[in-house]
Amino acid sequence: MNNLTLSITTIGDLLLRQTITITDNGEPIKGVKLCVPIYQRPYKWTARNAIQLLDDIIDAKNSNKERYRVGTLILHKAKGKNLYDIVDGQQRTITFSLLLTALGEKGIEFLQQKIYDNEHNNHNIANNYNALYRRVGLKSEESESAIEHQREMERLKEYIENRCELIVVITSDVSEAFQFFDSQNARGKALYPHDLLKAYHLREMNDISDEETEKMVKDWEQVSQSGLADFFGNYLYRIKEWVSGNKANVLNEHNIQMFKGITRSARTPYAQFYKSAYCYADMVNSSAMPFVSGTRNVNAFQLNTPIIAGKPFFEYTKHYYNILKDIQNNNKYEGFYINDNIIVKTLDRYFKKGIGNGIARLMFDTSVLLYVDRFCPETYPTKEDMELFEQFVIYAFIWAYSLRAQYTNLGWLSAQNYIMGWSDKINTFNMYKLIAKQDTPASLLSALADKLNPLSNEDIKDGWAQECCEYSGNGEILKNLKDEKDGVYKNYLYFFQLNGFYK
Repeated sequence: MNNLTLSITTIGDLLLRQTITITDNGEPIKGVKLCVPIYQRPYKWTARNAIQLLDDIIDAKNSNKERYRVGTLILHKAKGKNLYDIVDGQQRTITFSLLLTALGEKGIEFLQQKIYDNEHNNHNIANNYNALYRRVGLKSEESESAIEHQREMERLKEYIENRCELIVVITSDVSEAFQFFDSQNARGKALYPHDLLKAYHLREMNDISDEETEKMVKDWEQVSQSGLADFFGNYLYRIKEWVSGNKANVLNEHNIQMFKGITRSARTPYAQFYKSAYCYADMVNSSAMPFVSGTRNVNAFQLNTPIIAGKPFFEYTKHYYNILKDIQNNNKYEGFYINDNIIVKTLDRYFKKGIGNGIARLMFDTSVLLYVDRFCPETYPTKEDMELFEQFVIYAFIWAYSLRAQYTNLGWLSAQNYIMGWSDKINTFNMYKLIAKQDTPASLLSALADKLNPLSNEDIKDGWAQECCEYSGNGEILKNLKDEKDGVYKNYLYFFQLNGFYK
């Protein structure tokens, strides 16, 4: 990394004197204006985190540590300016600023900048300041204990300003800054891959207004971050790998390249084709053409094609996140795709717990998501569209739950082999590649009709399915397969029998 400057700074120099104490060439850097860029995550440290930092500093001071290193700060310096964007270290830097303010420091310039309106910023900054002030705030009374407290807090403030140090990494190359950021976090507590993707794609949005960028960030942060992690790691990532014929392991900072996509500067025919397709869809959907002509909107995305970097990435994420939630919501009166489906009711009621059930349901949901993406119009679906979709839902269920039925304890190794077509189990084939190869839903349904085979009693290893049935000597079902309560069947094998897939 040729553009890195390695430095050390005291907290006082950085926040009070806008100076980085010493660099690798032995000189200080003055006039350092720290900025929180729009791509940064909100301030999520809680009062507990802030008080823990304070307690660690007090322990270091009481232990007579000459220097106390409090972490690493990674900065990106724009060329020709004294503005330094915080790439990593924002949480700690804000907390130190609040702590010094609670200790009586006035007008820390870093705290004067505008940061985007967000519930985490709005709550945590004020709450953490109040928590710190309650611990270290100077007392107004003149009692002996109050005076001693004031002296102790002055000594603490001096220790924080002059003895607490940050290692500072500065680069003028923003990609290099994030590369260093990624490697640092890979050694400690890793960030969610979608956090790294958010930062990457926000950097590709130089042509978007601050207001629009801020709105995108707010929309992103309003979604459950663990939900986004699950969405990218278990759904989008797995679909992309399986469509390509690869096993899907774990999405991390080392394999997120598939979500970085085509940049604005890409000029190859390959890139131009996909950028043109996105621009055409965006232009048509933004115009009055669909309304005037009565035609459908043009879908700007496909799961098995490249992403366009920048603003389209956030639209892509919102588009597929909403479709997945719609598919998973079986409410009779809400949503667009799956409504009051009796198979899904059964799965929701009786087959939600356990690793094996979770794997089979994920396979079902992801195959339905890929079908919707490829063949279901977002607007004005015809009766034929919905009938074809409902037939696919049955086939997707048979495929996914054929795997579940054939294992006592189903794990991911067996599931991956089944999906890849490497298993000796019935109905093992790559559903995702099959969907992606078909040009019409009718051709897909025909292919599935040829590939899917019925299970026999001897094939069933799922303990729950076996417990719900009793068999006579000739294999006939004696009871329970058709048992239902409130219109929901207790055994998913009922739908195998109903659709001719149970011998």
